[in-house]
Amino acid sequence: MTTTDTYLTTHGITVLAPARTVYGIIADVADWPQRFAPNVHVEHLERTPGAERIRIWATAGGAVKSWTSRRELDPDGLRVTFRQELSAPPVAAMGGEWIVTSHGDHVSRLELRHDFRAVDDDPAGVRWITSVVDRNSESELAAVKALAELGDRLGELEFSFEDTVFTTGDPALVYDYLYRADLWPERLPHVSGLDLKEDTGGRDMAGRDTGGGGEPRVQVMAMDTRTADGSVHTTESVRVCFAPDRIVYKQTTVPALMTAHTGSWTITPAGDGVAVTSRHTVILDPGAVERVLGQGRTVADARTYVQRALSANSATTLRHAREFAEATARG
Repeated sequence: MTTTDTYLTTHGITVLAPARTVYGIIADVADWPQRFAPNVHVEHLERTPGAERIRIWATAGGAVKSWTSRRELDPDGLRVTFRQELSAPPVAAMGGEWIVTSHGDHVSRLELRHDFRAVDDDPAGVRWITSVVDRNSESELAAVKALAELGDRLGELEFSFEDTVFTTGDPALVYDYLYRADLWPERLPHVSGLDLKEDTGGRDMAGRDTGGGGEPRVQVMAMDTRTADGSVHTTESVRVCFAPDRIVYKQTTVPALMTAHTGSWTITPAGDGVAVTSRHTVILDPGAVERVLGQGRTVADARTYVQRALSANSATTLRHAREFAEATARG
């Protein structure tokens, strides 16, 4: 494999918000799956003052890619530099920089710069990378602008909540129930249909090791969910499965009331059993509240509606997972 040519791109946007607000969004990488459409999940591998090493899962050109990066944070200079340690083909190397420039108390300029090389300098690879960088950069810059310009209102629109059950059943069976989402239409009353695709290596759909070195499994799925009023809506999600105790996900197609929805299923020791928790984080779309819920309804009404609907489905899944594990243990 040889690579010689380095390609440079620069994308920018003007943001009507203080420069430090903009920098804060860029610096807080743990929230990126909630903030930026392409990002699915971020794991911190190392953290030191002014630097971090992270692994990212993100959509790129219709596929889910994962890579490890190092980031250097400069809060005084309002810059964040990044360099991929291990890139995903056709990317051979990738790095860049976020730069925030103040143009007054409430106006900033944000630039996102990339430098990259393609595996074997393949022209098709260069075109693919350039297209993905252009598309994702424009999406991320627009998201930063929208979030920064919301100001304090973001706290009203974004919220998290959890549902938990306790079980003395085998935690491996609980994990298997949550992992085998392909079986949910026949196991869960609120799931009327589900199409699931999974990457190769690591584990197969029966949970058996296939020589992938313990790598997390990535699932892409479209699910038809039946609501309490009998209507059905379709969501699309990417799930990253960390056997034996955690599955994280991001909805890439969300219901009308939301602009973002991420979540997780976790299994943790508790007494003589385990606690199984479903966690959701949501950002509401304020412009959709009255259109979906009716004239005069508020963001507070939407928060209640969304939490009730998501908790109802989560509680059902958690209950069935517990019953499955405990019934299997009884034989």
